[in-house]
Amino acid sequence: MNTGCLIKRNLNLNGIVSEFTHEKREFTCKKGQQFIMEGAPVNGLFFILSGKVKVFRTGINGREQIVRFANSGEIIGHRGFGTQEYYSIGVMALEDTALCYFSKDNLQKVLLTAPNFTYDLMLFYANELNRSEAKVKSISQMTVRERVIDALIYIERKFGQKNKFLDIVLSRREYANYAGTTEEQVIRVFSALKKDNLIDTKGKRVQIIDSSFLKREISEHNFYLDS
Repeated sequence: MNTGCLIKRNLNLNGIVSEFTHEKREFTCKKGQQFIMEGAPVNGLFFILSGKVKVFRTGINGREQIVRFANSGEIIGHRGFGTQEYYSIGVMALEDTALCYFSKDNLQKVLLTAPNFTYDLMLFYANELNRSEAKVKSISQMTVRERVIDALIYIERKFGQKNKFLDIVLSRREYANYAGTTEEQVIRVFSALKKDNLIDTKGKRVQIIDSSFLKREISEHNFYLDS
């Protein structure tokens, strides 16, 4: 199991979480496969062992709105866990992704018996709420160019670079669905950024040439979060 996930960090809590992990179910999703359906009943939580996914919900006129991206060690489906009966989001693998799944019943059992794990999960929820609130506030004040730049900085911070390009392949539409704009606007902004020698592209791959300059351009919004 990935060493960065909440379960791994709490494995030795009186043997309770260790026993809990034996009840997990592991499986693999192929690229493009959706493993959480929006509106489906909530049955538990998913943890990413390896790979990358996008978390989205259906917006106005059925348009996809990407809420966030996630990779190894992160929790998926937590927004539905607890009082909600149905997932408010859908999740799709962006590359072949290995996951482990814990049922709602098993999670409730360990939360009642492992206070350190419960506290760790509570902090995770608090951080998620802070990030969501900060994003909503910042994006509402950004221009289209700033939202696209913010998306690029977020992707770089989240996944890093590989062979000089961002270590994730996204379509222009996916950038638009995260930035809250249109595919045409993303293409225009990318063209302008390439002209200014701030980014470069090769097919769907994007290289950020001067991330410091891009950060300064959106610095007044003060939206630099860890993930």
